[in-house]
Amino acid sequence: MASDPQMLANQRIVEDLASRLRRRQVVGSRQAALETLLVLRQVVSRARFSNVDQLVDVIRSVGRRLVDAQPKGRAHSFLYEYADFNHGSFITGTSEHSVGNTVRKVLHHIREEYHTATEGSTPAPAPTFSIAKFVSQGQPRKQQTVQKNDAAKVPLKENDPDDPDSFARTLKPVLMEAIQDVFDELETVYDNISKNAKDHIHSDEIILTLGKSKTVESFLKAAAHHRNYTVIVAETAPSFVFSSFHDHGLTRHFTRYGGREMAKSLSSAGISTFLVPDSSIYALMSRVNKVILGAHAILANGGMFATSGALLAATAARAYSTPVVVCAGQFKLTPLWNLYHEYGALDFGDPSSVLGFEEGDLVDKVDVVNPYYDYVQPELLDAFITNYGDHPPSSIYRLLKETYDDEDNEL
Repeated sequence: MASDPQMLANQRIVEDLASRLRRRQVVGSRQAALETLLVLRQVVSRARFSNVDQLVDVIRSVGRRLVDAQPKGRAHSFLYEYADFNHGSFITGTSEHSVGNTVRKVLHHIREEYHTATEGSTPAPAPTFSIAKFVSQGQPRKQQTVQKNDAAKVPLKENDPDDPDSFARTLKPVLMEAIQDVFDELETVYDNISKNAKDHIHSDEIILTLGKSKTVESFLKAAAHHRNYTVIVAETAPSFVFSSFHDHGLTRHFTRYGGREMAKSLSSAGISTFLVPDSSIYALMSRVNKVILGAHAILANGGMFATSGALLAATAARAYSTPVVVCAGQFKLTPLWNLYHEYGALDFGDPSSVLGFEEGDLVDKVDVVNPYYDYVQPELLDAFITNYGDHPPSSIYRLLKETYDDEDNEL
């Protein structure tokens, strides 16, 4: 439906992001979501459509292209990067689920805005119950319900033969506002998760975390403004956190020990911090009051993919009845299930980081597996702290139903 120049411009925008995703120039779930939103906003602003189905098809095609841009391995989405580091090569793998999640979120908003715009003068339906609204606002009150004024609404006419662009021209302004709302949500996700940190961390507590998570880091630093507590950071070696690495003119980000970066950052903020190897987690768990983890993706059953070592920490916490909470933005909610492996995502790092090739005799006798993520079952988790409140794992499926539309589970 778009003219050739507009179609070519959209294709260039999409292919540029697809190329950067493939080259690992877009790092992190939140950054990938922001870049995806930028592309979708430009695509929607330039698209020509005479009904909502045509717009949905355009957004879906963009979503499929961006998701498919990430190379796949063994029936699961991966993103591998091969590069020289020190004297060897390493392979880092990560699938950015937030790309598909962002496309689903935008599609959900498009349908919502379309239905709102086409209501006309019909009576507004009764407000539906939402877990996120209930957590953030409390029990709704009937007297607070305010009917919107529909007098100023401009009627939408789909498939108008006299003016095919009238539908897009009328709907685009509200769609831009909806996409901007998603932008604002991503921009403030760390602040919204951290604002109630003092209610979860108490004075003189000992907190265990592992690896490098920007969300957890912001959460812990926010709590430090109100509480004096101690953090034990497991180094999660060999983990891959990206920071200041230059390769062929491109800025890469890479370090082998995410926990060390985390401990350094927390210590510089004045928080009492101890760095320990992963092998010490079980031995120290009896002294720990709470385990706080980050998440790479939150799955439909309430489980999650998290950095390797998270399963060890959660299992040890269960043995000592220590609560495990997860800090993650709601944009990491993924309508997918772990159907591939009971314990870990099928996403693997370089085995030489665990067992070097200099151990030639031993390498020939063993198969070394270095999973990049652990799959943590919902039974091992107590709560998710999101930018829309706190939720138990059992409510994640309902949150997914509120956040995305069922027809978008498969882009």
